Amino acid sequence: MVELRPVTKKNFEAIINLEVSQIQQKYVASNLFSIAESKIYPECIPLGIYVNDTPVGFLMYAFNADDESYWVCRLMVDRYFQGKGYGKQALKLVMDEIRKRPTCNHIKLSIEPGNMSAQKIYESLGFKKTGELVEGEEVMRLDFDVED
Repeated sequence: MVELRPVTKKNFEAIINLEVSQIQQKYVASNLFSIAESKIYPECIPLGIYVNDTPVGFLMYAFNADDESYWVCRLMVDRYFQGKGYGKQALKLVMDEIRKRPTCNHIKLSIEPGNMSAQKIYESLGFKKTGELVEGEEVMRLDFDVED
């Protein structure tokens, strides 16, 4: 059972000690950097990804007032817990949360070019590339159905 929990004093150390594989480090900022970023940009919501009380990953999302969109800013699963579907399940949870917002009809995220494993996960959930680049990363967008 995957759940998302706020990053607190109690779980801070465990969350910042999670790591992706060496090859993946070029694709995602460290959790420590992301948590620090959330203190400077309070619209960023940092969350630990947990399975049975074990921290297995990190996710951060935010509302961007400039383009009036919710963005998934970070998603990582610790190298020892990858390949089990935890990242995808965590993303579904945050998508469900964002979908509840009355004026929200889509979610955006961005990926480093060449990060095919992330792209596959996002595409499997309905995200599509927009052709936009933000800070050198490719933007992907998921539009919610009108009846949602």
